[in-house]
Amino acid sequence: MEPQPLKMKKNFPATPQSPASDSDGIDQVREQSLRLPSKVVTIADCFHDEKLPWIAASPIPADLFIQVDDVTFNVHKYPFISKCGYIRRLDIQPSISNSGYNCKLENFPGGSETFHVILRFCYGLPIDFSPKNIAQLRCASEYLEMTEEVEDGNLISKTEAFLTFVVLSSWRDTIIVLKTCEALSPWAENIQMVRRCCDSIAWKAFKDCQSTGEAVNKEGLWFDEVATLRINHFVRIMTAIRAKGTKPETIGKFIVHYAERRVAGMDTESEGLRGYGYSKNELQFSVISRKDRGVFGNSKEQRTIIESIISLIPPQQEAVSCKFLLKMLKMAILYSVTPALVSELEKRIGMMLHEATVQDLLIPNYKSADQSTSPECTMHDIDVVQRILEYFLMHEQQQQQPRKSGKFNVSKLLDNYLAGIARDPNLSVTEFQVLAESLPESARTCDDGLYRAIDIYLKSHPTLSEYDRRRLCKIMNCAKLSLDACNHAAQNERLPMRTVMQVLFSEQLKMREAVQGKEQEQSGNNSEQEENQPSTEIEIKILRAELENVKAKMAELQNDYNELQQEYDKLNNKQRNGYPWSSGWRKIKNSFHAKQEGDGIGDGENRPSPARRCRGSLRRSSMS
Repeated sequence: MEPQPLKMKKNFPATPQSPASDSDGIDQVREQSLRLPSKVVTIADCFHDEKLPWIAASPIPADLFIQVDDVTFNVHKYPFISKCGYIRRLDIQPSISNSGYNCKLENFPGGSETFHVILRFCYGLPIDFSPKNIAQLRCASEYLEMTEEVEDGNLISKTEAFLTFVVLSSWRDTIIVLKTCEALSPWAENIQMVRRCCDSIAWKAFKDCQSTGEAVNKEGLWFDEVATLRINHFVRIMTAIRAKGTKPETIGKFIVHYAERRVAGMDTESEGLRGYGYSKNELQFSVISRKDRGVFGNSKEQRTIIESIISLIPPQQEAVSCKFLLKMLKMAILYSVTPALVSELEKRIGMMLHEATVQDLLIPNYKSADQSTSPECTMHDIDVVQRILEYFLMHEQQQQQPRKSGKFNVSKLLDNYLAGIARDPNLSVTEFQVLAESLPESARTCDDGLYRAIDIYLKSHPTLSEYDRRRLCKIMNCAKLSLDACNHAAQNERLPMRTVMQVLFSEQLKMREAVQGKEQEQSGNNSEQEENQPSTEIEIKILRAELENVKAKMAELQNDYNELQQEYDKLNNKQRNGYPWSSGWRKIKNSFHAKQEGDGIGDGENRPSPARRCRGSLRRSSMS
């Protein structure tokens, strides 16, 4: 007669009605036991699990051979049929070589180790639930259909109780379970285990943010553990946290912490890829080729992480810093992230460009080894910075009240950036010029920084043609140079003669404005003295003497400028008549340094050159 399926008693409720503490829940789960008929209990007492294949040694021979992965379990059919609906309804085929039935479980959650625990449960042996095995047991019980309809107090209800009352009440346990779910797809997703864990973590994080204000700064293990999760689980947690109304800056801190832990090369990028440095006046390059990305981790996995992080960043500007966005941009370019996401990063950086530093903008030009040695390959990615500047200008135009301070800060940043890349031997004049003219002229109140960048470029490119030198110097406005910059430029032999004349002319205008200012100041002082109290005759004489001194310097500077203009005109006439420009320029340059001494009295041979006298006038005016 066919034996009837075995019935078991339950000592633990299928659906608990009240929550319990961590220790109570664990004790209740561990104290549960299953009552089996005495014959089957005898079989369980003789069960051995030290050898492979797994064999239940008993007087009753095994009649079911279950294969999981590469392991075959020799067991009895009825303990499994009584608890596993899947095996009960399975069309088990008789074994040809053995007196029993063969059964193979494909893609069994948790593999043979988890099935071994299931086997112990079916034979009535005690099993221990823990955060490290509960996800596997829950998915395996779902696979085998170990429901309450098959047997009261079955494994699904017991694992659900442990999850609800033990795991989900603890930060650490929930994160451990979520990590184990990574290898249990799609079962963990289908039974909503991943969603429940993510929602539990998100709720605890939200409550923690409300109670402590800054959950990220709290000394606790949970946040570092969250940063070790896979990106898909982290995305779900962040999405759930945002849906609960968490502040953008708090979410931004979560994202920054995760990126620093999981994006390989972030720290290396900020510290080691500084573009170039100087050692004994020698230029040192550090170009990273795309084939070297392997040292930072799996490229495909890293690309997925970076793309997900970019998509997670809240749109509010206060969420993350411009420095972090630029770090992510460097990594996105390195790992060939989707162009749309790269463009999104560039737009966001453009909106916050006034917060950036020169070091942040030095983005290496990631090319292959062959491309990096090409004369057209610059050390840094100039095109990216160009696009960021365009986005910045677009954002400023869209603002109802454009910030003048923002443009001024960006102009200083751009000038310092130009000075930083000016030493690149592959940087062309056109690239330098286009980048320098990206900002409108009104954005610069002073061109000293731009002059410094141009001078560095001229010094680093000594073979530059005269035409390119003049084209480069047209970028700056000599009228916006300070007195110190004009004094330096007037004596700078790397500058074209036309630029030197423009500098002298602008300085002449400044002297004229200074004279007018002195006259107005004297007039204002006189009127004030008449209203209040009469000034002493000594003060009036000093003021008049100072004014006359300025006028004399102004006249001397005007004469020198006129003579320099005449020499320049003569030089142009000679050039038109076929004289080479370079030889004429050498003659004038030699005349600049012909005489160091002399009081200007006598014939033309003993008199200092006009350029020398102009520069001397500039020095005297600056000293006074």
